[in-house]
Amino acid sequence: MAIAFPRDILADFPGWSTRFELAYRQERSRTAGGKTFAKDLGSPIWHASYVTKIVRANTVDKWRAKLASMDGGIQSFLGVNLSRCYPIAYPRGSWPTGVAFDGMGGITGIDANRKVFSVQGFPPGFKLSEGDMIQVGTTDLHWVEADAIANVSGVFATLEVRPHLWPSVTPGTVVSVKRPHCIMSIDPDTISTQTDLATGTGTIAFDAWEAR
Repeated sequence: MAIAFPRDILADFPGWSTRFELAYRQERSRTAGGKTFAKDLGSPIWHASYVTKIVRANTVDKWRAKLASMDGGIQSFLGVNLSRCYPIAYPRGSWPTGVAFDGMGGITGIDANRKVFSVQGFPPGFKLSEGDMIQVGTTDLHWVEADAIANVSGVFATLEVRPHLWPSVTPGTVVSVKRPHCIMSIDPDTISTQTDLATGTGTIAFDAWEAR
């Protein structure tokens, strides 16, 4: 069967995302008085590091093949922060009982600063915490920057995120809190698949960057 991209290579990843952070594309300059000025040259993009636990030789070879399917940095995959597949308040998607909820809502309004917006379609009282991640549309990933609770109508009147919403996002865009992701490509220079000479066991490690 042909492989479809972006590929969900992390669905059975036997490890963790040891790094998942924003890389800022900024120009900085410092005055003689010591003040630093920063200017954005573009919106920040996500940078991740993935490392497995020690795995058997068969699993190492499986992952060597899987990473080879990415053709270095040419193909893309679903980049997930593996510690934030669901909101902090709902481990493993344990949504409020008695509510039919698929993990998705929709943007109803966007502030001029494009870092604050409103969202509907959540269960009343649904909680998002600072440090949660949400997916906007099919490709955009954001940190939630302040605790928020949906009102009795299931609306978050204000939700603040980083990075700022991308210019293509408009009211009506879908928001998801279930295994949120962005699109990433592997940095092939960071791939490590070393194994132990005596046992054949080893670890798999690689870095990845958001690919827009």
